[in-house]
Amino acid sequence: MRFEILRLDDVNGTPVDSTVVDAASVNRIVQQAAAIGQRLWIRPADVTAS
Repeated sequence: MRFEILRLDDVNGTPVDSTVVDAASVNRIVQQAAAIGQRLWIRPADVTAS
């Protein structure tokens, strides 16, 4: 499963950038964000049918 991780602005909470990662990478990114007090929004990535 893949997730979209949006980094949020510290002041107003609007997304400033995003990345799509696999489930194994989510924990590492969350730990890094927590270490510096960064706010994230994590949601399942859109899956398009092929």
